[in-house]
Order: sequence, then structure tokens, then C-alpha cells
Amino acid sequence: MRAVRKVEAIREDLGKVGPVIAEQVEEAMLGRRTRLDTRKAETEVEPIRKLFKFERDLEKQIRLLLDRLNATKRDLRLDPENVQKVVEVALELAGQPKLVEAKVSGLWPDPKRSKCPVFRLPVLSDAWALCAEGLAHPFTGEARPFVFDHALAQGREDVVLVHLNHRLVQMSLRLLRAEVWSQEGQKKRLNRVTARVVPDSSLRHLAVVAHARLVVIGGDSQRLHEEIITAVGPIREGRFSRFGSLKEMQDALASATDEEPADLVKEKLLRLWQYIAEPLHQTLEARKNDRTDGLKKLLQDRANKEVSDITAILNELRQAIEGQLDDPYYRENYLPGFAPAEQEQFERNVDALRRRLEEIPGEIKKETEAIRARFADPQPRMFPVAVTFLVTERLARV
Repeated sequence: MRAVRKVEAIREDLGKVGPVIAEQVEEAMLGRRTRLDTRKAETEVEPIRKLFKFERDLEKQIRLLLDRLNATKRDLRLDPENVQKVVEVALELAGQPKLVEAKVSGLWPDPKRSKCPVFRLPVLSDAWALCAEGLAHPFTGEARPFVFDHALAQGREDVVLVHLNHRLVQMSLRLLRAEVWSQEGQKKRLNRVTARVVPDSSLRHLAVVAHARLVVIGGDSQRLHEEIITAVGPIREGRFSRFGSLKEMQDALASATDEEPADLVKEKLLRLWQYIAEPLHQTLEARKNDRTDGLKKLLQDRANKEVSDITAILNELRQAIEGQLDDPYYRENYLPGFAPAEQEQFERNVDALRRRLEEIPGEIKKETEAIRARFADPQPRMFPVAVTFLVTERLARV
């Protein structure tokens, strides 16, 4: 199969040259030709060959970008379920009605799914009412249901995709961000401590998860990076410890349900906090340092890219000015038929272009130094956000 693809690729690359070569090889075998001459055919096929190469390069670049996009979505956990959860929590915090499950042929009801993936937007009040924009059908004007999963909306006109840049998601993210980052003393509607039940098969001991906001500050006090980090570990005999592997930690996080333990269990967890607070904070500090070390190469790559981008932009500007100044009229600093006032303005414009050209090398140096200074010696800052206790089913009902 690989040989067939290779032959097909060669045939596409040769194009019109292929028949010419075949004909001339036949003439050479009959003694009527001593050398192959494909210059004319190659000249004719060159534009097509360039087009084929452009298409192949474009497809390769699209695949690379798609792989990068999917990797970023995995790193940020941008799956439809998480986006839906963000919207649901934000609507609850804002005092708005809940999303309404909808019945759509081919989507829900569906025996292959355990949860409804398609919803209708209830009547929202205040600024949230604007979230309904774009849901109406362009011809009938009827409000359509929506999904959070791109795959479910693909090829359909009866549902709308609520993507990350949709007003509903953007307003939800802004509200949650404001709640998470709110300072002490401000009105808070988001609980910072919670407990969730996990199956006995996932955990043998009580566990705790600490979430913190990691902000990396640059040399000019600008924010270079921001993310949420976690520290997770089991609690054995009233003492906090770390999981033995990353997989064990990830499995514990993934197994948490929406069920809460009994109130008596919550009171026991509250009394337990004084014994685990300090080691949990130390684990968060270690996680902060590890993550900061891991970000150094990423930040250095960003700095190099910004330097490369600004240098390319200014060099492109320099080439454009040089090309304009190479015009004979600009070189002679004179345009025939101009009035004296117009000639003076023309000369001022030429002088301004020449001064701008002289400034570009210094500007490149200045911008490069500013970028390097901004990314030099990044400093991490950590702000605790929330704590979640993971309680096994056996302990949750004690």
C-alpha cells in the first residue's frame, strides 16, 4: 500500500512531465534521441507543482495546529461537561433559573447516554437576558436548543453550539473568576470548603484536595502566567500524606461524586483541619515550586517568540520604507509639477521617513530589552482558593 501511495505521489509531482519522459525514453531506446529534454513541460507544470506543494504544506500545518489545540484542551480540561458545569454554577450564583433539558431527535433521549447533553435557555433577567442572542433560528425566529459539545452540533441546524466565546460562557466565567478571586471581607457566594463522597473502590482512606491560584509575575511586575494548582493526598490516622503516584492522585480526583457526606462526618472533618492544614500548605508550596520550574522553558519560549515577532514587524517596516525611498522621486527629493508649498510638504515627508528608518534599529533593541526584562526572573505568587475532602462511601455514613 505504501508503494502505491509513493507511485501516486510521484505521478502527481511529475504531472505533464511524466508522458514527456515516457515518450523521450521510447525514442532513446529506438536510437532517435541521445538525451532527455523536459524543460518546456517542467515550465508549464511548475505553477501546478507549486500549488500541490502549497496544499500539502497547508494540510500539514492544519494537522499540527489541530494537535496543538487538542493538547491545550486536554491541559485546560476544556471538555463539554466542565463547560456545562461552569454555566450551571454561575447561573445558580447569579440567582438565575437552571438550564432546561430538551428533547432533540438523535441527541436525547438516547440509551447510549446517561445524561442529557442538550438544553434550552430559560428566561433570564438583567444582563443575562442577552445570552439568548444567536439562539433564534434565522428563518423561523424560534429559539433553538443548544449543546456544549462541538461534535453534537456539527452538521446540524436545529441546535446551537455554546462555545467558549459565547456570551453565556463568557459571563459565567467572569462571575466565577470574580468569586474565586474575591478578597476577605467582600461578599462571597461561593463556598471555599466542601466534602464529596467517592466510591470505596477508588480510595481506601479519607483524602483532601487543596486548590490554589498560581500567578507568575515578571520583572516589570506584569502577570506572565496564571493557573489553578492542586495538592492531593490521603489522610491516615489523622495525618496528611502524599499519594505515591500521579495516577493515584488523578484517579482520586476523577472519582469524586456530587454526593455530600452526613453532617456528623463534616463536623469531624472540621476538627481534623488543625492537624492537616500545615502539611497541606507545605505540599501546595512544593507544587508551586515544581510548577514554576516547569514553566521556565515555556516562558523563555514565549519571550523568544515575542522578540522574534517584534523584530520581524519592525524589519518589515524598514524594508517598506527603504523600498519607498528607493523611488527615483524620493531619491531626488523632488516631484515635478508640485507647487512650492506641496514640495515643502513632500520634503518634510521624505525627511520623516528617513528619520523613522534611522530609528528602527534602536527601536528593535529597546523592544527586545523590554521583553527580556519582562520575562527575566519570574516570581511565583500563590493564593489559596478552596479545599475539598474526599470521603469514602464507608466513612460518609458513619
